[in-house]
Amino acid sequence: MSETVQKAAAPGRAGVPDANRWKALAFIALAQLMVVLDATIVNIAMPSAQVDLGISDGNRQWIVTAYALAFGGLLLFGGRIADLWGRKRAFVVGLGGFAAASALGGAAANEAMMFGARALQGAFGALLAPAALSLLAVMFTDAKERAKAFGIYGAIAGGGGAVGLILGGFLTEYLDWRWTFFVNIPFAIIAAAGAYFVIREPEGGRNRSALDIPGVILSTLGLVSLVYGFTRAESEGWSDSVTVGMFVASAVLLAAFVLVESKVKAPLLPLRVITERNRGGIYLSLGLAIISMFGLFLFLTYYLQIVKGYSPVKTGFAFLPMIAGMITGSTQIGTRLMTRVAPRLLMGPGFLVAALGMLILTRLEIGSSYAAVLLPAMLLLGLGMGTAFMPAMSLATQGVEPRDAGVASAMVNTSQQVGGAIGTALLNTIAASATTSYIKDHMTGAASKPQQQLVQLEGMVHGYTSAIWFAVGILVAAATIALTFVNAGKPDMGAVAGSGAENAEDAVPVMVH
Repeated sequence: MSETVQKAAAPGRAGVPDANRWKALAFIALAQLMVVLDATIVNIAMPSAQVDLGISDGNRQWIVTAYALAFGGLLLFGGRIADLWGRKRAFVVGLGGFAAASALGGAAANEAMMFGARALQGAFGALLAPAALSLLAVMFTDAKERAKAFGIYGAIAGGGGAVGLILGGFLTEYLDWRWTFFVNIPFAIIAAAGAYFVIREPEGGRNRSALDIPGVILSTLGLVSLVYGFTRAESEGWSDSVTVGMFVASAVLLAAFVLVESKVKAPLLPLRVITERNRGGIYLSLGLAIISMFGLFLFLTYYLQIVKGYSPVKTGFAFLPMIAGMITGSTQIGTRLMTRVAPRLLMGPGFLVAALGMLILTRLEIGSSYAAVLLPAMLLLGLGMGTAFMPAMSLATQGVEPRDAGVASAMVNTSQQVGGAIGTALLNTIAASATTSYIKDHMTGAASKPQQQLVQLEGMVHGYTSAIWFAVGILVAAATIALTFVNAGKPDMGAVAGSGAENAEDAVPVMVH
């Protein structure tokens, strides 16, 4: 038995498996599902909430933006708090706060109350999400068990958004939009109670260093500026002075943040976490993949409801093949192969399979058959993303020093959150521009009103397919980065390569024999 494994096997060390770890996974997965659901469930409820609360068209975007800014801006801070307080405490506090903010949103009497509730949800989500992922990272250290745990987590992270569309459709259509907020409360109570009684966090994994206040301020302002810049670009255009100002401010603030982190004794984000080749490649490729996914959810939702005339519930069910594909890719393909092949051989081909699914969607027309075009495209997208996400989630936190697990997990969430903001804004802008151009070129030949309506629908679909071509390219780029940067071997050889540890004694062991 090696010295690393002997140390790991000692009582109270991080390498000792917790007897309740599988029960803990159920509650961690439930919390993750709640956070992911919330990202899409509110989109379905927005039109009804806007009418009830008297929110103007110009302000309605803040239902989404307030959440995105708080969540994206505070993720690194939330990850560091999880390392400082302990992940279990951060997890339970995050759940409690998220439930309270959801209750406030459901009871909102005006737009100010709604926007405030959404910002609070984002803030507590930023504490909860990295705590959940880092708990998995420190509780599952055996390679095969880790593969199964991250397979389940990856399937929920990927497919939960589509489940949100179904649940949001049901709640809005048959109950009331307020239930899209209230539904979070039972999720949070069950997950928090289960976590409190079941989770036993390994000892010795906290980072009790003083909080890096300049790092907190610079990273929060930098990320908020970046996310808001992309969100504003979607509504006001890329040449808008405030949009440009936000991007410039973000670049300056984040550059200053990196400089500060390289100098301070106890940085908020130790640069060793992101400069390690494998993790850097994963953060970048995951962010790119999310860009294409978020744009796709948006386009397909509009295509199915406006062009095909689907109800919200039927639209949600139309996404089921994608969920099935993600669950299969994550829990069957990814989990079974992760301990046998190098992660890049799952991530690269996974992103390429998803790109193939996206490529099928470039054939979309007004009269496209669901069974002939949308079904195979969604299955391939789900399979590819599920297969790629699972090893990416695991490797992003694998081998990282226990004291850095929270910020490493926060970086996974940050790449996803920023990717989502970029995807929605960038692909929406491309689609809108292509639609406008198409309508301008073809409207002159449309004499009657039905012909004009047809041209508008054709223009809309043309805009979607133009943007989807870009999404195909982005997924190919994600695959290229995964195959080029991620060079870790299969995770069954003791301490993981690129752990950032100075020697084997400092590394988190992956298998305990």
